Amino acid sequence: MYLPTLAFSTSPSFQYPLPPKKSTGVKPIPRKGMRSSYVKTKSKGQTESRARRPAPGERKAQRKRIVLSNVNALAVTGMQDISAENMFDRRVEGHVLGLPGGMVDQLRAVEAFKTTQGWGLFRRPGTLMRRETTDLGRTIAEISEQEGSRKTIRRVLVGEKGSGKSMMMLQAMTFAFLKGWTVINLPEAQDITIGHTPYQPLPSSSPPSYIQPAYLANLLRNLPTANPHLENLQLSQQPSTSDLPIPIPSNISLARLASLGASDPQIAHPLFTLLISDLLSPGRPPVFLGLDGLAHAMQPATGYTAPNLKPIHPYDLMILNWYFSFLSGTQPLPNGGIIMAATSQSNAPTVPSLDLALSDLEGAIQTPAGQPAPRTMKNPFFRYDERVLSTLAVGKGVQVQRMRGLSKEETRGLVEYWAKSGMVREKVSEGFVGEKWALSGGGVVGELVRAVVGMRV
Repeated sequence: MYLPTLAFSTSPSFQYPLPPKKSTGVKPIPRKGMRSSYVKTKSKGQTESRARRPAPGERKAQRKRIVLSNVNALAVTGMQDISAENMFDRRVEGHVLGLPGGMVDQLRAVEAFKTTQGWGLFRRPGTLMRRETTDLGRTIAEISEQEGSRKTIRRVLVGEKGSGKSMMMLQAMTFAFLKGWTVINLPEAQDITIGHTPYQPLPSSSPPSYIQPAYLANLLRNLPTANPHLENLQLSQQPSTSDLPIPIPSNISLARLASLGASDPQIAHPLFTLLISDLLSPGRPPVFLGLDGLAHAMQPATGYTAPNLKPIHPYDLMILNWYFSFLSGTQPLPNGGIIMAATSQSNAPTVPSLDLALSDLEGAIQTPAGQPAPRTMKNPFFRYDERVLSTLAVGKGVQVQRMRGLSKEETRGLVEYWAKSGMVREKVSEGFVGEKWALSGGGVVGELVRAVVGMRV
């Protein structure tokens, strides 16, 4: 028998919320000069920045940016400039002398300024004249005044971090500019060996060598700015047309020759070789060759790879091999000059060969004449590079100069200059200078800056 039923239940029904309605409205247009949003949603839990990405090379340019003037700093009245007359004068020791205005552009071209030297704290760039500085100025003046065969100085600057090695390089280049020398500087060896520069094998080279066209082109681009006298020097030798990729006039100036090499990296190497050979011809000015970060140029391998998938040795890079040929004395400077290299303690790989060679050279300097120089015992657990040991071997004329702390008189002169610039508010007394000299480890310049300028309230 069929019984009728009713749809009746005592349990409550489930109420599901309706799905949210998608927005169909038009987003408001931001007003001119305003941004609507810095971040847009990509998906749930992920965001994508809408900020402008830096252009290629923009971060490197910002990292290497050098500010040489601060309009908020006080102007030091009565500040002398470095000149060819006072660069070796003992009376300026312990005083800060300013860099001539026209020479600042030359020093910028050779990248002599470093970002860690605190140039942006003062109204104009200046440098402290130390005893080592005047000695170097006297050496450069003597080489310039020599007639006929001039002597060549090959020197390596060593010292602890912040002792002023890079500043001594800058002062040496300043004196060379004042005397009309030709200055060629490799500002950072790490930029050559780190593997960030295009490279290619040098044709018909044995053993295989490698050139870096872009680096050479940039080096040639800065040479005319750093050395204005190249405009007045013409090519003294007739170039061989078979060795050059483009025709070169016989009466071309050396500045124009460098500009041609900078215009195309593919022709930079042959024109650089021609330029250097002409600068070494008789009657040319003395030459200053500089290199900072020596340890990077003497490590066992670089960031480049040979066709056999083995890392390339730094000496197989043409630009470094060319520099070390002058440092070791294999290739002389006929017109005299200075080959100077500086080590680094803040950014340097461990190179046992370099440490051993520098230790032997320092021991030879301290040994009295007529006695055999002591040799440092090799560590049997290290591998030593004979090419490095041969470059800095004892008896080849390479000098080692250890940069030490400032004297108390030099420290007082530097602190007084800071006080005149508004960076020191305390009274500059003997007690204050002695305290800061002791806190800086005996006048280490980098520690002195940190103790006096960096810790002020």
